[in-house]
Amino acid sequence: MAFLTTSSEEYDVVVVGAGAGGGGSVHVLTDLGLKVCLLEAGPMLDPAKEFKEHKWFYDYGHRGADKGGAGYFGDGKPYGFMTTTSGGWELPGEPYTMGEGTQFKWFRSRIVGGRTNHYGRMSFRFSQLDFKCKDIDGLGDNWPIDYDEISPYYDKAEKFIGVTGTKEGIPSAPDGIFETPPQPKVHELLAREAGKKLGIPFIANRRAVITSNKNGRAACHYCGQCGRGCLTASAYAASQVEVFPALETGRLKLITDAMCREVSVDSSGKPDGVIYIDRNTRLEHKVRAKAVVLAASSCESARILLNSKSKHHPNGLANSSGQVGRNLMDTVGFGLSGYVPALEGMPKYDTDGFGGSHLYAPWWGYNDHQKLGFPRGYHIEFGGGFGMPGPGSYHGVARKAGYGTAIKQLAREEYGAGVGFAGRGEMIPNEMSYCEIDPNVVDQWGIPVLKFHFQWTDHEWKQARHMERTFTEIIETMGGKVRGLANAAREADGISVPGSIIHEVGTARMGDNPKTSVLNKYCQAWDAKNLFVVDGASFVSNPDKNPTLTISAFAWRAAEYLVEEAKKGNV
Repeated sequence: MAFLTTSSEEYDVVVVGAGAGGGGSVHVLTDLGLKVCLLEAGPMLDPAKEFKEHKWFYDYGHRGADKGGAGYFGDGKPYGFMTTTSGGWELPGEPYTMGEGTQFKWFRSRIVGGRTNHYGRMSFRFSQLDFKCKDIDGLGDNWPIDYDEISPYYDKAEKFIGVTGTKEGIPSAPDGIFETPPQPKVHELLAREAGKKLGIPFIANRRAVITSNKNGRAACHYCGQCGRGCLTASAYAASQVEVFPALETGRLKLITDAMCREVSVDSSGKPDGVIYIDRNTRLEHKVRAKAVVLAASSCESARILLNSKSKHHPNGLANSSGQVGRNLMDTVGFGLSGYVPALEGMPKYDTDGFGGSHLYAPWWGYNDHQKLGFPRGYHIEFGGGFGMPGPGSYHGVARKAGYGTAIKQLAREEYGAGVGFAGRGEMIPNEMSYCEIDPNVVDQWGIPVLKFHFQWTDHEWKQARHMERTFTEIIETMGGKVRGLANAAREADGISVPGSIIHEVGTARMGDNPKTSVLNKYCQAWDAKNLFVVDGASFVSNPDKNPTLTISAFAWRAAEYLVEEAKKGNV
């Protein structure tokens, strides 16, 4: 680095990360009149260029197989060429390392909006059972907050973002403020009937997709391609729904391609800004601010805090408890695919919908853990129908059918008869799962990288085996047969590769005691009152619910609290 330049302007708040937590923060902070600077490690998002929402495979010379057919060899874009993923598991010049015996995959998104541009948009509220989990089975820790405290912020997030669903009164899956959900598809109706026989409730899916016009966003037009990005912003993305409107207020300064190295502190040890490196010029800069909000993703925020060392914070900023980087969790995953003869040769109809299943099954065994033999639980996501064929869709048909017309006949017969079920379950934090700074490795900008340590325990393995039995029962009750793993690359060992579900949380958990936690219940650091962490790092546990809606709710609450405390002179 040639030199350090410092911004002449001091902002009220500097936010790091433009995903769900960062996008939600800048939306609320600018709406309340604050002057904010937002730092994003990737480039600006241009939906017209990045989103392939209405493109066909034949629009590209490689017909969706990626350049040089990379998709066939596992070297293409994560989740396929047509998706809007920006980033990936392995980024040039941005390594991470693993301890002995550890397998961990860390997905880094590098673009305004982050993962919200392409994620599944499953949006489930945590329940009182989740927030006070230790009271039930004695494992892990309770959150320093209960459901009634965060419920108003779930309301705010749902009203603003838009989430589909129906009111069901299920204790493990609190009801919310819902958009009207789309109707179930045929294979979903079969699964629901099978679920009734097995005591498994399949209900309307809760997804961050609007089905009515909202805040200038058009209702979903059911093209079924949410993973490619949504030009109409009908499917929620922090970029289109929060960051872009915040820019229009004139109170937000967005700096892209900013690799954040550390939170800077003044002579008293109080955070006074963020130091970042411009990815293009490789020059080092400092943004001055009265308060700092980290929302760079759970592990990236932990990395920034651990790298923010000074004489005041020798073990890293906000780390007097030694808990930064600890309590790392991911979602437990396992899935099976099946074939249902009853769906063979079915008259073709439009199953696109809103790009994913219109039904899901919330955890139903919350009163049966003594009998089940494992704690906590999982929800079920599943898919099927007449999805758009792409590279590899009919892999194996030629081997079974032979040549010529027989191949076409078999492909048409089997089209739409496949189903897949996936469990997404709770991991309980353990001492073997954490991240730390590798003392010997830096990235291409000279920033020390993370080293991961991770282990599933018997709790998670037993849960995955229950998933396997359950999905087998559902498929067979539908009259089908199990074909094999839904994702062999991820679940070949009988449980998902750690990190691969991309729900990593818990590296700077909140709590009631500064000696055992990093943040208070407002996502505010115990060691620095003007520092907040509003991504999944704050999580105390990792319930079976996807984390994004809860990140949005806590970010909203933290932003409002920050403003009120600033008015009182406490930040």
